[in-house]
Amino acid sequence: MSEESIRNYLASVEGRLAADGCAPRWEDWSGVPVLVGRRADFRMRWAATNLHLFTVAAAVPEVTVPVIDAFTTQVLAYAKKNKGGLPVGMQTGVAAFPVLVSDRIDPAAMAWAEEKQRNQFACFARPVVVDGACGYVGMYRGKPALGRAYASHLIEKGAHYFSPQG
Repeated sequence: MSEESIRNYLASVEGRLAADGCAPRWEDWSGVPVLVGRRADFRMRWAATNLHLFTVAAAVPEVTVPVIDAFTTQVLAYAKKNKGGLPVGMQTGVAAFPVLVSDRIDPAAMAWAEEKQRNQFACFARPVVVDGACGYVGMYRGKPALGRAYASHLIEKGAHYFSPQG
């Protein structure tokens, strides 16, 4: 996937986020342009909680385990800081899709993203690694014990937002 194709992929994610009411915008994170989208959903079946879903996507030269791990931590910190409302855990939770797109993917990084949901107190992250060279999208698609109530919602949103460009 060329640099132009990667930009086109991110533009398609931006369009999907906009269509889903996430009000996407571009921000500068230490010189790196990142796409940020956010929405909040309330469900009685989630024990009457409000889930704030953040999607943060960026193109990078290479994705390795340390790169996606650090980005995931950064995105969760950003989401907690910017969600507003009640404190995390008080009838409110945070979920995040930290998304990195590159044509150079360490297979270990792809496996790391697909392995499991990353959890903190009342916060869940499902890292997404997009291999621009072949268009493969790697992310956890399971239903973990912790945060299981939100799993179907996150699986549905992930499939909608990050399907390969086509």
